[in-house]
Amino acid sequence: MACPQQSDELVFFVNGRKIIERQADPEELLLYYLRKKLRLSGTKYGCGVGGCGACTVMISTYDPVAKQIQHRPANSCLLPICSVHGAAVTTVEGVGSIKTRIHPIQERLAKCHGSQCGFCTPGMVMSIYALLRNHADPSMEQIISALDGNLCRCTGYRPIIDSYVSFARDPTCCQLRGTGQCCLNQEEHECSSSTGGQIRSGLCNPEFPPVDPTQEFIFPPELMRMAQEQQRTLIFYGKRTTWISPTSLRELLELKAKYPKAPLVVGNTSVGLKKNHHDAYHPIILHPVRIPEMYVVSSTNDGLVIGAACCLAQLRDILMETVPKLPEEKTKIYQALLQHLRTLAGEQIRSMASLGGHIVSRGSTWDLNPILSVGKSVLNLASEDGNRQVLLNDQFLAGCEHADIKPKEVIVSVLIPYSMKDDFISAFRQAESQKNALSIVNSGMRVLFRPGTDTIVDLSILYGGIGSTTLSARKSCEKLIGRQWNDQMLNEACRLVLEEIFLPPSALGGKVEYRRTLLVSFLFRFYLEVLHGLHQMYPFRYAELSQEKMSALGMLQSGVPQGVQIYQDVDPGQSPQDPVGRPIMHQSGIKHATGEAVYIDDIRPVDGELSLAVVTSIKAHAKIMSIDPSEALQVPGVVDVVTARDVPGKNGKDEQAYAEDKVICVGQIICAVVAESVTQAKRGAEKLKIVYEDLEPILTIEDAIKHKSYITEERKIEKGDIEKGFKSADEIIEGELHMGGQEHFYLETNSVLVIPRAEDKEMEVYVTTQHATDVQELVASALNLQSSKVMCHVKRVGGAFGGKITKPSLFAVIAAVAANKTGRPVRFALERNMDMLITGGRHPFFGKYKVGFMNDGRIIAADFQCYINGGCTKDESELVIEYIVLKVDNAYSIPNLRVRGHACKTNLPSNTAFRGFGFPQAGLFMETCIVAVATQTGLPHEKVREINMYKGVNLTSFKEEFDAENLWKCWEECLDKSDYYSRKAMVEEFNMKNYWKKKGIAIIPMKFSVGFNATYFHQAGALVHIYIDGSVLVTHGGIELGQGIHTKMLQIASRELKIPLSYIHFCETSTTTVPNGKYTAGSVGTEINARAVQDACQILWKRLGPIRRDNPNGKWEDWISEAHKQSISLSATGYFKGYVTNMNWDTKKGHAFPYFLFGVACSEVEIDCLTGAHKNIRTDIVMDACFSINPAIDIGQIEGAFIQGVGLYTLEEVYFSPEGEQLTLGPDTYKIPAICDIPEQFRVYLLPNSRNSIAIYSSKGMGEAGFFLGSSVFFAIRDAVAAARKERGLPLDFTLNSPLTVERIRMACDDVFTEMIPKDKPGTYKPWAINID
Repeated sequence: MACPQQSDELVFFVNGRKIIERQADPEELLLYYLRKKLRLSGTKYGCGVGGCGACTVMISTYDPVAKQIQHRPANSCLLPICSVHGAAVTTVEGVGSIKTRIHPIQERLAKCHGSQCGFCTPGMVMSIYALLRNHADPSMEQIISALDGNLCRCTGYRPIIDSYVSFARDPTCCQLRGTGQCCLNQEEHECSSSTGGQIRSGLCNPEFPPVDPTQEFIFPPELMRMAQEQQRTLIFYGKRTTWISPTSLRELLELKAKYPKAPLVVGNTSVGLKKNHHDAYHPIILHPVRIPEMYVVSSTNDGLVIGAACCLAQLRDILMETVPKLPEEKTKIYQALLQHLRTLAGEQIRSMASLGGHIVSRGSTWDLNPILSVGKSVLNLASEDGNRQVLLNDQFLAGCEHADIKPKEVIVSVLIPYSMKDDFISAFRQAESQKNALSIVNSGMRVLFRPGTDTIVDLSILYGGIGSTTLSARKSCEKLIGRQWNDQMLNEACRLVLEEIFLPPSALGGKVEYRRTLLVSFLFRFYLEVLHGLHQMYPFRYAELSQEKMSALGMLQSGVPQGVQIYQDVDPGQSPQDPVGRPIMHQSGIKHATGEAVYIDDIRPVDGELSLAVVTSIKAHAKIMSIDPSEALQVPGVVDVVTARDVPGKNGKDEQAYAEDKVICVGQIICAVVAESVTQAKRGAEKLKIVYEDLEPILTIEDAIKHKSYITEERKIEKGDIEKGFKSADEIIEGELHMGGQEHFYLETNSVLVIPRAEDKEMEVYVTTQHATDVQELVASALNLQSSKVMCHVKRVGGAFGGKITKPSLFAVIAAVAANKTGRPVRFALERNMDMLITGGRHPFFGKYKVGFMNDGRIIAADFQCYINGGCTKDESELVIEYIVLKVDNAYSIPNLRVRGHACKTNLPSNTAFRGFGFPQAGLFMETCIVAVATQTGLPHEKVREINMYKGVNLTSFKEEFDAENLWKCWEECLDKSDYYSRKAMVEEFNMKNYWKKKGIAIIPMKFSVGFNATYFHQAGALVHIYIDGSVLVTHGGIELGQGIHTKMLQIASRELKIPLSYIHFCETSTTTVPNGKYTAGSVGTEINARAVQDACQILWKRLGPIRRDNPNGKWEDWISEAHKQSISLSATGYFKGYVTNMNWDTKKGHAFPYFLFGVACSEVEIDCLTGAHKNIRTDIVMDACFSINPAIDIGQIEGAFIQGVGLYTLEEVYFSPEGEQLTLGPDTYKIPAICDIPEQFRVYLLPNSRNSIAIYSSKGMGEAGFFLGSSVFFAIRDAVAAARKERGLPLDFTLNSPLTVERIRMACDDVFTEMIPKDKPGTYKPWAINID
């Protein structure tokens, strides 16, 4: 070594506290160190790949050269602890705490209802905190950008944005239509009706204390001294990896010569991802962050020189500062880079990933490399042998040996040249989502003309996302040199590029024809951009682009979202102390924001605790021939291997906990390895050997129909006489719809902690579940115990959406059997990829329709066949297909109707309950039929909807009576509030003027039934204790999933006992306090448990009656004290028998659901016909919520469900390989809606003066209803696509399947470019993924 002083002492600060780690392991990541070693559990594990933001922390470092402190957000799940030497780490606990003080960021987020399940909340807080530490007065764009890398599955993002508007220097007002008021002003508007309260707008009160910078941690002076004095090399030795951090470039080059294969790691966003995905490791890692030459930023005569260790966020800031100072002709490459830097990854990745790492890792989907290449960037390399320069060209990106970096060389800096006057440079990318998504295809293009002409002197076209490396159309470009920039050149260029850039039909990632189309779509856009640029430079020589061509320019970019929430206030006569009907903050909101809310994996380790990892099937259908645990048992730390043979009792119920003789899907759990640590358990699981004998799998609905492979008998409903109906119809049409599944993607993965008690074989089970009773039953059954000896506890769940009803019981059995075998506590927390692999999701759907209708649009007969892909076991598939059959009519009265439903059995993971429970599929199917009829008759879609909607008191297809009055109220209110007709005219006007961009608008009605079709599903229990000091403890059988159930229970107890909320506490849901609870689902979890709580409180209030009469002016505490003295019981059990519901499938009749609720949504979108991108412009939702117990919670549920629906219908795609293996296993490959996907204007109105006689306080369950309304975005996109097809002279009777992704939108906008690409004949190749719907 060059420097004899060596250290293996890692020094950093966490929340102002000095940490000295003398045995730092380079493979240990900061997230796990914070959580397991320092017990700071506010930082959450969400995905492990830096894609969700739940693990965000702030890293602060001191730059001794610039004498500045830098604050950066970072994904702690990717950061090795060795990388934070000399840094100050701030976690959410360091920002603020309920024990000391809460920070304004935390307070505003909680009080503006920006958290529901709360699992993502600490990450949101940290992203904004890091922004405010750097920019005390940020713009709204900076705030939105700071949240690019944070996912939330609950809220729909609107309240999160509202929370932080008050920090912005340019807060945007929502301007309530026609009032000139802002929703933030909490203005009250008188209701026209004399009944009920006033109409309120807005849920976020802006009266907050300002940020006080003096309260923040100061940067530790010790770290400043360390940064200024750091003269010694740091070496950290791990079990497998040595981490070396040199202090000089000379020393780094010596190390690189000695260890040529050692990677240079700065942000660990590339090497770390490979390790997390493939457990790849490197014996030596070099960490060059203390080398000044690698952070150089200088301006030369040729361009900007940027140090290779500079992060992408720094590069963005440098370019944003540089561009306005230079002549525009010099900045074309910088502007192209900035275009991508605004959308590339999330802010956490941008803040840690280095420019040099981005270049040298050469990912095909890395967006900057093609631009740097066409811009003729130069890499400044250094090695022991000296310095040299290499052109960052296509050959370097392809890894050609003569153009590549030698093993002993490092990139010190990058020269990004200035552009020239006759230079044109453009950047293009298309991803599944606007931001924080890997590009499907990206491109950098550059043309240089002979001065003053349009004659091509030099041309470069590079594409990423097509092959394993960035590809260059070098030969095509060479042939075009000397040509003039005109239409003939474009046609030739398209032909040449498609010949040169080959994408095989089996290419990884699929979307083959779409990706081929993007090759030429991007080229066309570049062609037009250059023509437009030539006109601007030489307006008299080159003509202006036609309006049609101008519409092809520019990318769709979402503005700052703004929200409006309108709801009815409580009656003016209501007691101010009575919280019912008021927008009360979530009971755990502050704890969510401070990270002090405890989830299952946050529970401190128990003495003797073991970690568990599972071994899953790699075959879709096979016999298990042998399981060999011998190598696994030899791994240090492994304690035991658990299989089905170790189950003392029943091995699951409908689904086996441990596979026995055969496996029936990829991802089925075969056995488990328990060890002293998670890492040891995972290593043991990798060593386990299983021999299979393949059996033929069934994977798709088509296969299942062919083999008659069904989970249940056919479900069928008939109404009227369909044969007669079809005979009397003016026209009959037939069609079909395919709809993909959906991952729950709850932010908290499934987790369970089982603690065996030595006495009486008791088992304590802490689990993330929606159904504690089922966990109790299955664990007891597996261990041959009575249920009374299994105690199941749930404090809160970090999101569920139906996905934690059945599966957690199996995970609890797996852990409980291991705990029973070893006699030690066992913790089992699934990693994101395993959770997605094992658990299944929403049922993929296939529907066939035959519809008879009159010329005026009235549907008089319909015959529907509905199929769902249930997966390998029954799970909830029988109920889901029943609900599809019962709910498929949606809001429409069809006099003659037949619906048949089948749940298909396939060799895929069992699909399960998901928010909406079949209705999102059934509703989309029905609306597809409505659109088909409207298209065939040429009538406006809204008129066909109106003529077919239920009117007045009516009967469903299964003879349940309901009144459609509120359906029409919602419809008319939404038409009015959304300005539907005037905006529809504006959409049509826009479409006439724009050929390559189209807008669409759609208004969709909904009749949604809550609850279950059997009475016993609606029963609920509660237990309420009043203590001698007057405080009250409420427990009930419902589980907090983020829907605010406990908050509403406290509101109800407060009203019934007439005491302030501050007197009432909720501890946890437990089978020890309230037995036999049903699952919290079906939108009724809150209201049925509310009835039980109300019952218990009323019993207690009645018992206190004599004491109140004797002392009417006494205080609550006096009454309670006296009651205790008089031996009056201050504890009561409450019970609700349930809503009476039933469904007889033999007679096809029943009162299947407790009640219906209605809603209508109107959405407007804009699509880019060249790429398939779309932008959600505006959504108006009117919901029949009746009397809302808590408008903030109910509106939050509506918005969150709506955005989740937008995900299902437009974004989220689950892919399976031809062998049945799920390919989408994390946020890098599976995109849920992000902050950029919400409508720019998002307006929710609760229908006033409406009542529901069935539910408590005349409320309605809002948990699921908003989900289907996300289809309004789907049909708005369809409207835009139809406008494009109409202009192109294409048939309008087309079907769009769901999800309506960028690929499907682009390929439906058929044009010259989709026609020119080569097509592959199905069956002639093996696809990357198959359609299981």
